[in-house]
Amino acid sequence: MSRVERAVSPGLARLAQRRGPGAGPPHELVRLVTRLVIAQAAVAAAIGLPYSRRHLPSIVITLLLVAALWGLVMVVRSGTHAGWILAIAFETAFILFGLFRFFTSRYLGGTLFAICTLGTLLHPAVARAFTGQPGRGRPRLSETGRTDAADGALDGGAAS
Repeated sequence: MSRVERAVSPGLARLAQRRGPGAGPPHELVRLVTRLVIAQAAVAAAIGLPYSRRHLPSIVITLLLVAALWGLVMVVRSGTHAGWILAIAFETAFILFGLFRFFTSRYLGGTLFAICTLGTLLHPAVARAFTGQPGRGRPRLSETGRTDAADGALDGGAAS
C-alpha cells in the first residue's frame, strides 16, 4: 500500500460509514457534480462581489448564495438520492433567481453555470449514480448466457 493510499483510506472509510454498509468511494459522476457545484460557488463569488460595487444588499445576497452553494456541495457529496433531488431543486431556484436578476438589473453572474450544472444533474447516468443503480451498459460475455466460442481454439483440436 502506497503512502497516498494510506492517507486516503481513513477518509474513504469515514465516508463509507456515513453512506452505509457496503458503500465504497463515491461514484465518479457524483464527484463530477460536486466539482461543478464548487466551481459554481467560485464563479458566483468572483462575478457577484465585483459587480455589487459596494452595495451592501448585493454583497450580502452574493455571500448568502455562496454559503448556500457550499452547503449544497456537502449534500451532493453524500451521493444520496435525496441529495440529487435537493441539488436539482436548488439549481432550478438559482436559475430562476438569476433570470429575475437579469431582467431587473442586467446581471447574469453564475446563471449560465447553473444551467450547465442542472443539465449535468438531469443526465440519466448521473441520476443512476445518485440512486446507486448499476448502469445498463454492454453485458459482459459471461452475462449473455453464451458459452465462449474460443474455449478449445488453442488446443489444436477441432470440436466435432
